[in-house]
Amino acid sequence: MSDLLSSTFYAEVGGRATFEKLCVEFYKGVATDPVLKPMYPEDDLGPATERLTMFLEQYWGGPGTYSEQRGHPRLRMRHMPFKVNPDARDRWLLHMRAAVDTLGLSPLHEATLWDYLERAAQAMVNTFDE
Repeated sequence: MSDLLSSTFYAEVGGRATFEKLCVEFYKGVATDPVLKPMYPEDDLGPATERLTMFLEQYWGGPGTYSEQRGHPRLRMRHMPFKVNPDARDRWLLHMRAAVDTLGLSPLHEATLWDYLERAAQAMVNTFDE
């Protein structure tokens, strides 16, 4: 198989460094958000940053460290204890959009990543209560 056919999205966008930057930038926004920040039990968002980095790496074809350390992602189940309403979703997307914009990805890679992030954010909504 040629390198072109065996390449992963993860490798194409720069590997771990890209996903680390995405998550660090994302959590900078979360840290200042009055709705999202209380959803994170740790004062230090470092552990959350690492978990999201590992998850996204694995999803996009990088190392399987997330599953090795945490088991199956079960994203909806992991988010059920939190009130993820449309406002929380929109705030999450706002901070994630700002983070994606720092990456300088090609238009195709950016669109592919953003499409996934929008769908994932929508899938996490578990209430319409304010």
